Amino acid sequence: MSELQIYLNAQDMIIDFLIIQPKIRVLKSQYQKQQKKMKSSQQQKGALTDIFDQVKDVDIQIFSVILEILRKQKGKDCIGFLSDIGNYKELKLQILQQVGNIIQPHAEYKLCLVRNDMKKLTDVLIKIKDHDFNNQDFSSEENDESTIFLINSIKDNRRIIKFLQFLVHLTSIDNTLIQCGSNSLHILVQMKIDIRNQSFQNIRIKNTSLIGGNFVRCNLSGSEFDNVDISGLNLNGAQLFNCKWKNIKVHELNKLEGHSSCVQSVCISPDGNTLASGSEDKSIRLWDVKTGQQKAKLDGHSDEVSSVCFSPDGNTLASGSDDQSIRLWDVKSRKMKAKLDGHDDAVISVCFSPDGNTLASGSLDYSIRLWDVKTGQQKAKLDGHRDYVYSVCFSPDGNTLASGSLDYSIRLWDVKTGQQKLKLDRHTSYVWSVCFSPDGNTLASGSDDKSIRLWDVKTGQQKAKLYGHSYCINSVCFSPDGNTLASGSNDKSIRLWDVKTGQQKAKLDGHTNYVRSVCFSPDGNTLASGSDDKSIRLWDVKTGQQKAKLDGHTNCINSVCFSPDGNTLASGSDDKSIRLWDVKTGQQKAKLDGHTSCINSVCFSPDGNTLASGSDDKSIRLWDVKTGQQKAKLDGHTSCINSVCFSPDGNTLASGSNDKSIRLWDVKTGQQKAKLDGHTSCINSVCFSPDGNTLASGSDDKSIRLWDVKTGQQKAKLDGHTSCINSVCFSPDGNTLASGSDDKSIRLWDVKTGQQKAKLDGHTSCINSVCFSPDGNTLASGSDDKSIRLWDVKTGQQKAKLDGHTSCINSVCFSPDGNTLASGSDDKSIRLWDVKTGQQKAKLDGHTSCINSVCFSPDGNTLASGSDDKSIRLWDVKTGQQKAKLDGHTSCINSVCFSPDGNTLASGSDDKSIRLWDVKTGQQKAKLDGHTSCINSVCFSPDGNTLASGSDDKSIRLWDVKTGQQKAKLDGHTSCINSVCFSPDGNTLASGSYDNSIRLWDVKTGQQKAKLDGHSNTVYSVCFSPDGNTLASDSYDKSIRLWDVQTGQEIKSSDQNYKDILAQFKIPLQQHSQITEASNYITTLLISQKAIFQAKGALILKGEFINQSGIDLKTLFKQKGSIILEDLKQK
Repeated sequence: MSELQIYLNAQDMIIDFLIIQPKIRVLKSQYQKQQKKMKSSQQQKGALTDIFDQVKDVDIQIFSVILEILRKQKGKDCIGFLSDIGNYKELKLQILQQVGNIIQPHAEYKLCLVRNDMKKLTDVLIKIKDHDFNNQDFSSEENDESTIFLINSIKDNRRIIKFLQFLVHLTSIDNTLIQCGSNSLHILVQMKIDIRNQSFQNIRIKNTSLIGGNFVRCNLSGSEFDNVDISGLNLNGAQLFNCKWKNIKVHELNKLEGHSSCVQSVCISPDGNTLASGSEDKSIRLWDVKTGQQKAKLDGHSDEVSSVCFSPDGNTLASGSDDQSIRLWDVKSRKMKAKLDGHDDAVISVCFSPDGNTLASGSLDYSIRLWDVKTGQQKAKLDGHRDYVYSVCFSPDGNTLASGSLDYSIRLWDVKTGQQKLKLDRHTSYVWSVCFSPDGNTLASGSDDKSIRLWDVKTGQQKAKLYGHSYCINSVCFSPDGNTLASGSNDKSIRLWDVKTGQQKAKLDGHTNYVRSVCFSPDGNTLASGSDDKSIRLWDVKTGQQKAKLDGHTNCINSVCFSPDGNTLASGSDDKSIRLWDVKTGQQKAKLDGHTSCINSVCFSPDGNTLASGSDDKSIRLWDVKTGQQKAKLDGHTSCINSVCFSPDGNTLASGSNDKSIRLWDVKTGQQKAKLDGHTSCINSVCFSPDGNTLASGSDDKSIRLWDVKTGQQKAKLDGHTSCINSVCFSPDGNTLASGSDDKSIRLWDVKTGQQKAKLDGHTSCINSVCFSPDGNTLASGSDDKSIRLWDVKTGQQKAKLDGHTSCINSVCFSPDGNTLASGSDDKSIRLWDVKTGQQKAKLDGHTSCINSVCFSPDGNTLASGSDDKSIRLWDVKTGQQKAKLDGHTSCINSVCFSPDGNTLASGSDDKSIRLWDVKTGQQKAKLDGHTSCINSVCFSPDGNTLASGSDDKSIRLWDVKTGQQKAKLDGHTSCINSVCFSPDGNTLASGSYDNSIRLWDVKTGQQKAKLDGHSNTVYSVCFSPDGNTLASDSYDKSIRLWDVQTGQEIKSSDQNYKDILAQFKIPLQQHSQITEASNYITTLLISQKAIFQAKGALILKGEFINQSGIDLKTLFKQKGSIILEDLKQK
């Protein structure tokens, strides 16, 4: 069958699909009916994931075909267009023009698939249009669960991801699908899908969040954003022509500068347009909220202005000052209307009544005064406070006035009678601020005791206390349902946290000393706590109220634990005793004596019949809960035992001790089963996972470790805390581990990956080496913090942290297949790591001093290492055995590199020489002299003909490998050169130096092509990605940076537009050094703990970028390094 015949058959089949098939008419009918239906959740046809599941097998090429057809036809209703028979002929012709892209010759079967794909796509669009996904903001908190569930369901399906991108592009065409396209873009950002260098021209996005999205070099020209959060967006090198962005959210706050001293009070006018501020500089200033510009400066006070307040109609501003006066100002004329005198000391707070007729003032003279605004006369004087009154506030109905004072109290006053209604005492220090809720039922107060309290206005009872721990956290415990985390701290408080949001739900106060232990009852309704105040307290989890206080211990209580049935509570104390308590009555049931020192930990067995205890007397004891008799004494630890925990099946007991070891015990025999070593300091807490397969431990060495219970091997080391870890606890599903530390933080960890879920940590010291994996997806880094980290290049997230080295890591290198990572360290060892599991595969010992460089041979079978012991060693990767030792250098060897064919090894040394070695014989082939100082780095060109070297003499030299002659000397750096690396095509050489810069060199001419600035300290290592488009660099500034080494001419789908725009300004392209420098060398990915808004090199032409306050954001873009093309024309 000829190619022409295939195409004719294809035409017939598509005509059959577009015209003859009656099913399409049915679809059209369904569509028309559905357009008439009311949108309601009851009409949803299945879950969102089921709808998306329908496109999981659709050929992704059809998406671009349909988009092109719709753009050419200028269609505005995608579903209607696909369903309208009147469009079939034109649609058929357009598809036939594209058919070569979809249907290969001799593949008629695919024609049927295309027809089915179009049917599926039409059906899915019909369903999704009336789904919540097209009507609600899926980035909002209330849709978190739906979004997370959807992401988890589709994350591994490339075709559904392409469909999401298709929906994003449809927003530029179809008005009815804008919200689903907006939600799709949000999900793509959340999934960290690589959308860099893509065209998003004319897309329309609304009501969503793109926080942290990486839109490097994207073309967003003509885009329309409405109510979109762009905080942390990376727009480096983006093209932003004729954009219409309004109601934009971005966490780059305006800074209003003008006051010459501290600003003590601010107040926004009722219409939201004006901000008033009062300062120690004795002035009041009025600011335009939208522009941030100062509108007026009101002078008159002769001392500090402590408080400002607008009247309800916004026409009058009241101010209170240390000059003992209150002044009323006309906002429009900016003139003073009245001066109210009467206070005998500074006026700290002023507040208008809701009707604007009365002004209240609080003063350092301990009094509150009420003033008639119209006459300026004092109406009443309210006495009662025994110290300065710092805050006054009217209730919404104007009948009650609240005041906060340095006498630690809040008082509620009847405005009509001037009588005190209530006195609220609970704050333990000065009350600085009081404020009513809009309904008037709740009063909030802020105090010097670091707490915020919520009060019931009617009863005067404290409703809640909102806080954040101010001291070390000693214990953490999950509720049985896993939704709540409890923490106890040396700040004497217990806090309840929402695990999903990370927000504090409640703070339970009552203990008068450090809280050492917290534990939930099995039903999750009661929380028990043990404290240094010698008491145990039971708390109602729902209300946060204390239910009971159990007294009996004569010293600090270190540990509490509920029995599995929740009826008994065990406690261990420094008084050397264990006590069993009846939870319902609060009465002591038994006292277990036997330990000769403090008891640090108690734990019930899963059946509730046995209690284990660990003590400073170095012993573990097992107790019969029913009789109270000691069943067994387990000896073995050589120091205090801090934590004991039963396995879920009750057969194994784990213990952690100050002797730095964890031990596993057979509960039936009392014999030690295993000893787990690894921690370098005291172990404070041990906890089994719910399935019993993993044991977690927390230590004074600041690390958490996960152990395989069956093998006793360390599975993972979780680093991040900056101080001792006191408690670890698994969530009920075993997926999350919580830890509490002396660094005052609680951290949540993903058990499967070992990643910290709540806080992202990076290296804690300088980074010495970085290396890309062969596929370019992973970056490895080695640091003075003794760790190796693996990073996802696309997302910037840390994938793994490899611990094992006991000193600085100087060099890391991937094997050619990417499965193994080699590292060399100051601890004199080389280690081989399994990249997938993060486990150490081998430790190669032999060098007698620091190892500075490691390099795999091209076949991956041999590893070369260079050391301060002046030797080079060749290792067999499979066996880990040393194959050869190459001697010749007279000083430290800093760098080794294999030639591409694997036959030659180059080495650079502090002896100022480069040597070439025959890998097979181990003999020196050549010695290259020329450098006048230490050589830090050597690198072969991809063809193996040229060797580059970087030296402390500030020069880079290129050598002819065959002749050993110097070909070129590259000068430019102003300090030592630490690293050199060829691009994969061999045309560019990158170098990193002590002068904090990276330079790109043209290998043929020897000329410097570019200078990349950004690091704030020494650049230690540079490395090209396999495709040559990205350069990685690491520095003593503790950061890793990825650089785009492409030119501005390669900006996707913008080259011609770019030149055309510049032509309009009559400025030749080659003259734009500002543009080319800004757009050629930009950060494509910033690995940072917090997302930072970036827009360096972004090109902006016309358009508008307005935030929710009406402020033009172009100033912000300019501050971030964007180029406003209109400004270039003016210049």
